[in-house]
Amino acid sequence: MGVSGCGKTTVGRALAARLGCAFLDADDFHPPENVAKMRGGTPLTDADRAGWLDRLRAEIEAHLAAGTSAVLACSALRAAYRARLRRAGEPVHVAYLRGDFDTIAARLASRAGHYMPVTLLRSQFDTLEEPGAGAIEVPVELSPEQAVARIMAAVMA
Repeated sequence: MGVSGCGKTTVGRALAARLGCAFLDADDFHPPENVAKMRGGTPLTDADRAGWLDRLRAEIEAHLAAGTSAVLACSALRAAYRARLRRAGEPVHVAYLRGDFDTIAARLASRAGHYMPVTLLRSQFDTLEEPGAGAIEVPVELSPEQAVARIMAAVMA
């Protein structure tokens, strides 16, 4: 989890490959209306995110029911969003890719082919509620390999 541009997709794909499991990018589950809003520079509201979070929860439930693992790259910026995605007692872990505004803004400015404009980054940081205890904190300055190693060590502990 983390703001746009923190490396969720890159780290998530690498982690899924290391685990030999499915990779799910929450961006792929947004309805066209949400993508259009973000592409146009309009931040999403909680109402915009509700159906999207429900779709993601359904994906998590499907993997849990099948006994399969998956890595989900999702912003999950608020505690309420994370609570909507996880249930107590489930083997669902949260890794928080943590970085400062300037570092992530520079990453977004150099990224091509994504609908999320750098102009929305401030709204993401304004929305962000850091997860604190229980989450695996991963500094964005780590390489993807180092990030995967940190997450794997925490999950396997």
